Amino acid sequence: MYNKNDYRKMMNGLGDLINNPNPRVPVMLCLDISISMMGKPIAELNAGVRQFLNEIKSDSITCKSAEIAIVTFSSDVDFVSDFTTVNNITPPVFTANGITCMGEGLELAMNMLEKRKNKYKMTGVEYYQPILVVMSDGAPNGDPKLLNDMISKIQQQIQSRCLTVISVGIGNDADMVVMNRLSKNGAVNMNNICFREFFVWLSQSVSHVSTSAVSDEEEPDFEALKLVANESWKQDTL
Repeated sequence: MYNKNDYRKMMNGLGDLINNPNPRVPVMLCLDISISMMGKPIAELNAGVRQFLNEIKSDSITCKSAEIAIVTFSSDVDFVSDFTTVNNITPPVFTANGITCMGEGLELAMNMLEKRKNKYKMTGVEYYQPILVVMSDGAPNGDPKLLNDMISKIQQQIQSRCLTVISVGIGNDADMVVMNRLSKNGAVNMNNICFREFFVWLSQSVSHVSTSAVSDEEEPDFEALKLVANESWKQDTL
């Protein structure tokens, strides 16, 4: 039997799910902000995430259904934003530093996804297959065993149709072997740092999912993503 304190903890963060019972599209952004992202890459990443949030906010259906969470990884892993609708998110400003502790970032991202799914179930809110977006521009550092364990867990969830992963390698130094292991559709390599174009594609994919039946949802259009990845980057973008 719950006491009052237990009940308050259980209900923490459930208010919006109770007041807004629309089916949810959980989107986890797991982003590399290591030192190699310094300069134009981190500036483009900041601009891309802002554009993504604005695109979602502008769609009257998707803004009530999409729930965004953000985790960053470098030498440290940062819990930037928990799952919530875009109206409750202040666009973050990322700064580049440290090494690439990808396994640790993936661990936090997957734990947060699991907790959010449990809250959906607790409140009876339907949800679409979660989308995990992983972006990295270098070879992973950190604990190699943890990284392999997390990749195995992600692969199992993909095979069970419990997770969609969009894996993006940035630039020539991205470890595409690792990035390809994260997605059954394979990773895309963005040599042109066209992050805003990517995030427009992502927002359109999330909007498409949010307007479909939960039992009928389709995967993102990965062929269209490959075209985005091959587009030339305009030098005067920033």
